[in-house]
Amino acid sequence: MKTSTASTLQDETYDTLRHWLMLGRWLPGERLKIRQLAEELGVSQMPVRAALQRLAAEKALLNIPNCGVQVPQLTETQFDDILENRILLEGEAAFRGAQRLAAAERNELLQLCRAMDSAIAADDIKGYLDANELFHLQLYRASGSPLLLSLIETVWLHVGPISNRLHQDLAVWKTMNDAHHVLLDALQAGDADAVRRAIEQDLRTAGSYLRLSCRPG
Repeated sequence: MKTSTASTLQDETYDTLRHWLMLGRWLPGERLKIRQLAEELGVSQMPVRAALQRLAAEKALLNIPNCGVQVPQLTETQFDDILENRILLEGEAAFRGAQRLAAAERNELLQLCRAMDSAIAADDIKGYLDANELFHLQLYRASGSPLLLSLIETVWLHVGPISNRLHQDLAVWKTMNDAHHVLLDALQAGDADAVRRAIEQDLRTAGSYLRLSCRPG
């Protein structure tokens, strides 16, 4: 029983830190302190250390000798590779999801889109990222492919830390919800191909700006 409980706590800690990483809780280059995270989560340092080691093994974090665990700083080449894979995976998930969404799920996407509009107007990056994640997850889950969704979330681990940079240029920030409105119009028209294109445009628009935060090479 003790082993099972410890395992569950480690998994829960891992899931929480993994989710925080996807949402851009930390910036590129930031060092993660085990003691601080343990206090924030209300757990001992052991499950935090184990979770960070798992994320480092997945290449989502860097384990630097004598320095601890650090959030990676992507190069332009790495970012380009990630973006192209996101376009492939998320475009397909959006195409499939568009054909399976129920009316209630479409209405939820509409409400999330409105929430993103409000977050942008209030310069609320956290509110935007939270609603944006739910918007994409709702659409992708409708694809009916848990494996496809798992692959997408794995890729998200690598771009989460730079997503906080989206609001640094107001001209770009104000356009961050445009593709979602186009997507909703495509859903209303029953055009799954247009939904795929809207997701691709959403990723490319954000990507062209986020790439500026990456290291050359």
